[in-house]
Amino acid sequence: MPKSKKGRLLIVDDELELKNALCETLADAGYETTGASSGMEGLEILKKRDFDLILSDLMMPGMDGIQMLRKALEIDPQIVGIIMTGQGTIPTAVEAMKTGAFDYVLKPFNLQTMLPILERGMELRRLRSENMRLREYLDRLSYESPRYSMIGSSPAMQRVIRMIEKVAPTDATVLIRGASGTGKELVARAVHHNSQRRHRPMVTINCAALQESLLESELFGHEKGAFTGAVQTKPGLIEVAEGGTLFIDEVAEMAPGLQAKLLRVLEDGHYRRVGSTRESHADVRVIAATNKPLEEAQKEGRFREDLFFRLNVVTIELPLLRERREDIPDLVHHFLTTRQIGRKPCQVHPDAMKAILNYSWPGNVRELANVLERAQILAEDYLITTDDLPETMFTQETESHVESGSPLNLANQERRAVVEALRQTKGNKVHAARLLGISRRALYRLIAHYRLDENHSENPPSSNES
Repeated sequence: MPKSKKGRLLIVDDELELKNALCETLADAGYETTGASSGMEGLEILKKRDFDLILSDLMMPGMDGIQMLRKALEIDPQIVGIIMTGQGTIPTAVEAMKTGAFDYVLKPFNLQTMLPILERGMELRRLRSENMRLREYLDRLSYESPRYSMIGSSPAMQRVIRMIEKVAPTDATVLIRGASGTGKELVARAVHHNSQRRHRPMVTINCAALQESLLESELFGHEKGAFTGAVQTKPGLIEVAEGGTLFIDEVAEMAPGLQAKLLRVLEDGHYRRVGSTRESHADVRVIAATNKPLEEAQKEGRFREDLFFRLNVVTIELPLLRERREDIPDLVHHFLTTRQIGRKPCQVHPDAMKAILNYSWPGNVRELANVLERAQILAEDYLITTDDLPETMFTQETESHVESGSPLNLANQERRAVVEALRQTKGNKVHAARLLGISRRALYRLIAHYRLDENHSENPPSSNES
């Protein structure tokens, strides 16, 4: 059956005239419609054909709309159910939404009422299908270990995972672009481990960590006596990675002379060891990564145009962590289990999780992993609280509030809030911090910043402080 432009609807209603009228009207609106006169008939149709939405009457003899929807979701968990109901059964319709219905519509209704609900239902169907495909992608991808798994179901990560799955089975050169800490090496490992070369080594070199002469020797190897200190012949990483993958990190830092030699490896696989006159041939897949805009380096003459085009066969762009905040809870769980410190994984207090979600994470995923490692060390009773998080997380938040809007007005409001919290808690700073929703250290900073300790009339006694 060819799929319609807007989607496929299964309309279930025991009122024959209404069912036929809906089928005809919604077909004219661009949907592909099929009708059923009972819940049982609807389920039999659903077993044989695929649908996007079910539009079902609530009150039907034999099997009502809620019972039918429950069974329909067992057949197709991605299908979206919409209940039609009369005024007197609204509470039941609301209850139906708790058991799986997406929305309900009151009888009698007109097309203008129905169409927006159907459009939202189709959007939900699309999102469910995308999430299912993502889970399938994730299930098909394999990793060296759970520690190196790709974590996240945000749209940005869905794009990354799709690209990995598409490019991994090929031998295409891959350029991974993203800010520091976004996981460029992790993506390179995923590409290698899901390729035909996964049983051969993946070798990594960081161009920013070595001087030009050392980088050339590391990459291409050298002959005995090629330079002072070359007491024996040494194979380069290109040779070590034979049959596997060479991951070149921070490729923008590579000197122009080495860029020309790398270009030749990419074009025909030929290279020479330092100090050698004999050419060798490499069978390696190259994956490069950069956190800098190569286009600008190319225009400034610091990066070869031909090398840029040769590296840029397939590009994988990695998002900043703050651009995929919905992935943060999953990342927190991942790091607390795969990088566990202590006998059991730590839990995160809701206030601490709120702070983690609100922080801008300039260091991206790497910073999050390091913060959680530190927090596990400081945590008591395996519970991470705001006191276990770095002060900079709260300093940044406070500064961002002051910088927006009217600084004087915001500062006054902040000062009054601290004074009022201390007054209500009779000077107990632990309780005051909890009341304000900040860490105790953050409260101490605010008290010092506004010099509240010096104003005895505003700062209550702190004898209850703990």
